[in-house]
Amino acid sequence: MPRTNAQSDALATVDARMAELSDWCATIFDFGETAWREYRSAAWYVARLRAEGFTVEEASGGMPTAFCAEWSNGNGPVIGMYAEYDAVPGNCQAAGTCRGPRNGLGYQAGGHTDPHSGLGVGALGGLLATKAAMERHAIKGGLRFTGEPAEKVRGSKPIHAAKGYYDGLAAMLSFHPFYMLPMCNTVRWDTHCGAAYAMIYRFLCDAPERWGPHDGAPIPQSHSAVRAPGANDALMTMYQSSRALREAMLPHQGGWSISEAILTAGQATADDLPAGLAELQYMIRVPTIAMAEQVTAALDRNATAAAAMTGCRWERHWVSKSRPGIANHTMANVVWEALQDVGPPEWDEAAYEIAREIQTNLGIEPMDLPFIDEITRLLAPEKAEAILRHDLPPSQHNSTSDDYTDMTWHAPTARFYIARPALRSPKAGWTYPPWVMNALGGIPATIDPMVRTAAKVLAASALHLLENAAVRDAAMEEFRVRTGGLGASEWTPPLCDYDPPIHFRWPEYVTTPRGQDWWIPATLPDA
Repeated sequence: MPRTNAQSDALATVDARMAELSDWCATIFDFGETAWREYRSAAWYVARLRAEGFTVEEASGGMPTAFCAEWSNGNGPVIGMYAEYDAVPGNCQAAGTCRGPRNGLGYQAGGHTDPHSGLGVGALGGLLATKAAMERHAIKGGLRFTGEPAEKVRGSKPIHAAKGYYDGLAAMLSFHPFYMLPMCNTVRWDTHCGAAYAMIYRFLCDAPERWGPHDGAPIPQSHSAVRAPGANDALMTMYQSSRALREAMLPHQGGWSISEAILTAGQATADDLPAGLAELQYMIRVPTIAMAEQVTAALDRNATAAAAMTGCRWERHWVSKSRPGIANHTMANVVWEALQDVGPPEWDEAAYEIAREIQTNLGIEPMDLPFIDEITRLLAPEKAEAILRHDLPPSQHNSTSDDYTDMTWHAPTARFYIARPALRSPKAGWTYPPWVMNALGGIPATIDPMVRTAAKVLAASALHLLENAAVRDAAMEEFRVRTGGLGASEWTPPLCDYDPPIHFRWPEYVTTPRGQDWWIPATLPDA
């Protein structure tokens, strides 16, 4: 389909605002805030969106670092987009060509890996370009832009979905930087991401003196008295026993995984006292909800046993209960058409020089073409699907993990991937250290091409939907078939039956008399 005048104007708007988008991307990258603690990032988006004419609800869904922005140009269809902006603990990296944390921080601070800094600003660029074209060409309808914290623990989208923030949309556009081949410069077709459960097991040792026989000591917790092992021992027992689940319950292919993180441990002093509290988080990524429930039941059994052995009681607190995603071919075709029109990202000689400098600093002979070929190529959705399914059993309908899947149950959704910079390996089997990808996601010359392309594809896709009622109707009809029992899927209601898990000891930045610091003390490289 030929490009419309509105689409042409939107693409020109992205180009005209690229200097701003580049600065904004660098700002969010430098914030590097982690799940549920993205205070500066969320405040920045709220202020920016209000300055651009949007009405913004802060703390949407009861989440302090979430938001929902709305803008209307009159009665008509509403298109949804969103920003993510959470970073990952332990990945602090400066936007430079050598390994090094951002100024004043250590390596254990947060840093953008995917990078969500480019994801969010690319989406914002597409949103603002769509709005400008709608105003200039008097296109009726509206835009909804949600701020989605804690994606790394699949946090906000199940909550937003349960509270109705995706209801009433004509379409949802979901962009992500490419993170695995073949998902590079393409659109997901049939195999969307799967289900995920995340929870925190909390062990509490309330009465350690009641665990064993008593000798009548006047001080129940005297050094010689029998005492419960306590919460730290419960945590370690749970940790070790649950690792066996990976061997017993999950295969080594298909994108299934269990991972854990210790949030809180200790509360004991130098005295001979058992720890009173310990918390252990699990993330379960599986194709189906039934599998997630089965793994959860096994974890519950382990928690019961660990608590009984150590004189504790246990609680389970939900972080996420996320549904598997469903396809929409009509939406996928809309975005694929836009991607073909816009073309893949293009990197210039300045980006090549940065890539070569990184290679040189790693002791690698710099290459004439330092980036992998795939980032400058388009891959048709059906071809990407065939490659993705090559290693999956026919019975597996979903693979890997991302919480955009909750959106697919509330609006016709397209999920697409734009290339982020990735370096070519000097030889088979050689892998770059993780800091390289993190740095490339923060250096303007290397990440801006992705931001520009994503913004253009989002704007062109949104305007195609706004200007073409027949395509909107087809997407909605396919959505109804797939979610209403007439096709491959039955309607699955939101699984979220919990409050936002914002009160736990999530890693975060803190302000001290020394200035801003990370919650885990870290030695700077030059100390």
